[in-house]
Amino acid sequence: MFSGLNKFIKYILPKRLFYRALIIVAAPTIILQIIITIVFYDSIWIKANKNITRSLVNQLKTIEEVYKNDNKNLDFFTDSYKNNFNFEIGINQEIFPNSTGERKFSPMDRSLRRELKSVFGNNNYWFNTSKFKNAVEIKIRSGNDVIEFLVPKEMVSTSSVRLFVLWTTLPSVVLIIVALIFLKNQTKPLVKLAKAAEKFGRGDYVNDFRASGSQEIRKAAFEFDRMAKRINRHLNQRAEMLSGISHDLRTPLTRLKLQLAMLKQKDVSDKMSKDIDEMEKMLNDYLHFAKTQAQEATSVIDLINLLNSLKNEFNDKSINFNYSDSNIKLNGRPSALKRSFENIIQNGLTYGGQVEINAYKGNKFIVVSIEDDGPGIPEEQYKNVFKPFFRLDKSRSLNKSGVGLGLAIVEDVINSHGGNIQLSKSKHGGLQVKISLPF
Repeated sequence: MFSGLNKFIKYILPKRLFYRALIIVAAPTIILQIIITIVFYDSIWIKANKNITRSLVNQLKTIEEVYKNDNKNLDFFTDSYKNNFNFEIGINQEIFPNSTGERKFSPMDRSLRRELKSVFGNNNYWFNTSKFKNAVEIKIRSGNDVIEFLVPKEMVSTSSVRLFVLWTTLPSVVLIIVALIFLKNQTKPLVKLAKAAEKFGRGDYVNDFRASGSQEIRKAAFEFDRMAKRINRHLNQRAEMLSGISHDLRTPLTRLKLQLAMLKQKDVSDKMSKDIDEMEKMLNDYLHFAKTQAQEATSVIDLINLLNSLKNEFNDKSINFNYSDSNIKLNGRPSALKRSFENIIQNGLTYGGQVEINAYKGNKFIVVSIEDDGPGIPEEQYKNVFKPFFRLDKSRSLNKSGVGLGLAIVEDVINSHGGNIQLSKSKHGGLQVKISLPF
């Protein structure tokens, strides 16, 4: 029972901290406001209104009895009421209205009807509280005549309720406005910290971040800044070290190539050249894997142009590119994304005869699907192929002359852009790589 209630509360609660905090502050204020209003309405206003209405109806009854018993003194009586109470009284023989002008949801109308009915009985009264702005029209049947009254509204209902509601509502509104300003200032540092963390997660540098807010938030922001700088320093040192190693190793590899080219044993030199080429490719893969998170800044990328440029670079008629919208743009690292798409397309061309690329824009993500008609990958190996240095020995090897870093690099790049990558069986029989990127 409690678990179900807890799930329901989590479902209906706003996702953002600002609105959750606002509910915590505003909800008790609003509930208290409603309770005070109900108590006042029930215990004070209704009773006061009932007494005022009863007093008015008793006066109407007195006038009606005077009219019945002494018509000669009626003019003096009505003039007295007019002078002292701004009370208009008229006598005529008009047809009595069949229906009342009562408003169904008006407390004033309900109270007036109740008192008139108790004194004059059914079908002997008529009233309208909405015809005039500051007056109420009342008609009383007296024998064959109709007595018309036009009385001020303050004699029918008290206006104190409006003042009370105003004085109770105004402080509540002011309190909620103050709470809004306070919560906005308190949550702003958290939002700033979350955006900085998101930016850092995409691989961007966060140099302009400054800690602000309460002591706890400042401490969290300070530690995040220290962590970000430490990670960036580590990545730069790793990239520089591997770059130096790569440079140092390429020189002897180049010399070996030249020496092999001078060998007379052609079959031996060819085999050794292939080994050296593979070593060079392995070296480049290691270096690129280490540098995927470093250095490159983000910019606005025209995805269609990027994929078209890749298709032109391959210059292969076996690549079929389809897109639903020519204007698909996102923020990201152009070189990293281009290298990722290039890696997948190259694998498709290596192990299949045809490659199909589809790009479209969804509600929250841009989707790029790349599939081929090759042998595919066993479904149980989908998770393993994203592991660094994992190689398939059967069916399909994604890196015949590599070290198994191709899809590991691709996944690393896509995840750093806030996207995801999924593998599945292609409709052409091979492998489908589906990449989703936020925009």
